[in-house]
Amino acid sequence: MTLVVSEEVREAVAAGRPVVALESTIIAHGLPRPRNLQVALELEEAVRQEGAVPATVAVLDGRPRVGLDKQQVERIANEEGIRKLGHRDLALAAATGASGATTVSATALLAARAGVRVFATGGLGGVHRQWTVTQDESADLGLLARTRITVVCAGVKSILDVPATLQRLETLGVAVAGYGTDRFPGFYLSDSGHPVDWTLDSPRQVAEVMRAQETLRLPESALIVANPVPEAEQLDPELHARV
Repeated sequence: MTLVVSEEVREAVAAGRPVVALESTIIAHGLPRPRNLQVALELEEAVRQEGAVPATVAVLDGRPRVGLDKQQVERIANEEGIRKLGHRDLALAAATGASGATTVSATALLAARAGVRVFATGGLGGVHRQWTVTQDESADLGLLARTRITVVCAGVKSILDVPATLQRLETLGVAVAGYGTDRFPGFYLSDSGHPVDWTLDSPRQVAEVMRAQETLRLPESALIVANPVPEAEQLDPELHARV
């Protein structure tokens, strides 16, 4: 099956207007009903309020889609049997006519295929704690190492081995910058306790890095823009550490 790009997203990409991809796993698997649907619609509205076009990504009936209408978002939020799809699952879902919500890896891949250069999400996957025993590393990292997209996120999920994940991103050649900070965010926390080498302070600076990726003909890897939750809104650090 071919990639289906909504008319609104397709026209915006063709005209060079801003488009922001959004994952759908948070809708189907990350939040309880009915709050999941409310958040999905709030996220799209937040993108529109800033003058960009939201492009929620999912697979419906075997058709990968970049840009969903409200009815399609409702399906992802409420339909039973919605699968969780990483990029390795896309061909299987397409061939079997399955419906699924896309993870970071699948969302980034499909968005990039549609010409969308910016993807916003909560937290990336990464290297799990006790990796030397479990060998558990998210497929997000390998996919981002070979996909040209800018991912704005709050770091990696707090349950992960953050320093090991940062080291793995360096090994894979994935650029990481803090947005307005020299500290790597901790998802629920504004600071994971680890530094970043680069700080970007404005959307213009981020765009200049994206442009430089093209003009320098660098490998097709991602740019991670780590945007921390405001300190006043973070989870209590002592509670976070205890949990």
